[in-house]
Amino acid sequence: MTPAVRRLQAIQNALTYITVCADQKVNQFILPDGKAMTVRPALADSAPPKKSVYIDELVVCEYRVLDRTAQLVISAVGTHFEHTASHVPSFPVIEIFLSSSSLPQTSRHNISVKDMWATVYALFTLYHVQETIPVILSQQINNRDELCSYLLRSGLGRTAHAPTASKEEIYLHRATFWQGAGTQGYHTRGWLPPSPISPLSVAPFPYIQSFTRTPTVIAAHPLRPQKPKPGETIYRRFCPSIGETLEFKYFDLGNGSETSAHLDAFHRWHNQERVNMAWGERGSLEKHRAYVTEVMNDPAVLPVIMSWNGEHMGYAEITYLKENHIAAHIPGGPGDWDRGLHVLVGEDKFRGTERTNMWHRSLIHYCFLADPRTEYVMGEPRADNPSILKVDFDSAMHIATIFDFPYKRSALACVTRERSFRLDLL
Repeated sequence: MTPAVRRLQAIQNALTYITVCADQKVNQFILPDGKAMTVRPALADSAPPKKSVYIDELVVCEYRVLDRTAQLVISAVGTHFEHTASHVPSFPVIEIFLSSSSLPQTSRHNISVKDMWATVYALFTLYHVQETIPVILSQQINNRDELCSYLLRSGLGRTAHAPTASKEEIYLHRATFWQGAGTQGYHTRGWLPPSPISPLSVAPFPYIQSFTRTPTVIAAHPLRPQKPKPGETIYRRFCPSIGETLEFKYFDLGNGSETSAHLDAFHRWHNQERVNMAWGERGSLEKHRAYVTEVMNDPAVLPVIMSWNGEHMGYAEITYLKENHIAAHIPGGPGDWDRGLHVLVGEDKFRGTERTNMWHRSLIHYCFLADPRTEYVMGEPRADNPSILKVDFDSAMHIATIFDFPYKRSALACVTRERSFRLDLL
């Protein structure tokens, strides 16, 4: 086998053997709004066994796995394979209903929309490897029709595709759930915290042309949205495999000459030899203040501080590729809303494969959640850095090309929206 064939085989293996995250327990699972969710066996004995979903120790609902399965057949409908599509997985049907126990409950008659979304979150944590979860909502739920409409209109679920199939089951979609279906416009519990100006905004930022001219870029592109406030949280997600909450905040430079916690960490990290070897930005506090100020003044770059349970651990720049110097090296050019990543981990104790996969995949998740028109997220690591390339491969990225900057040879790592949500690596 030639070296070229071996390299291609390694890339194919990296992309082929990516698996979804394992099923997780839901025990003191922290929702994005800070509420604690737990799933426990229901107190009353029943067959099949029931489980209760608690949020802050109040019972939201109960569910049970029924003794039957359902299969969402789509492309085979209307063909002679419709009833023999064994390659399409069948999954157990889950019934969701109100609790009949005397335990404290959020409501004895209804399930709120935000609690319904949290219940879906619990189910996709418990049954993470399933592409779909077929559910039925009990007739005892007073607002059952409202909840069915919510699941279907938001895209969280769909009914059977075949015209003659039962419409009782709603098939919850893992891919649409992680795309944020059922959050913005419905409640404020999602991974992107609400804006203080418009907490339930659903429309993407409108298109109108703008223009950038710099020493390295001349490009027409869409006008970019206004940036968050300094220190504003833009993404928050509990990672059950680690048991901690990952958070991204827009960089807070501080006022005047004071040194903010963000700037202090940024300055300290860049003066570490490990970080300086990758970024080459070692220097004084004033140099770093000027660097961040320039980035914050660039409409195409979003500088963020990443943290675990509130402890700062790294820095990322999320860019719009259309007006970035990498654009000239992208085969076919970038799309109007495609994003790029440039990242560092400053704290050694937060290094390691598991944490790295979580924050890297979450950055990609944020990019796709922030605008539904984003089709690609890309990175440009050094082509001779196997550890970073492995992180990219583990996030379902592929290498589109190799190219040369004046100062390094880079690999163009790419992941598509469809692949990212289809594989569900979160």
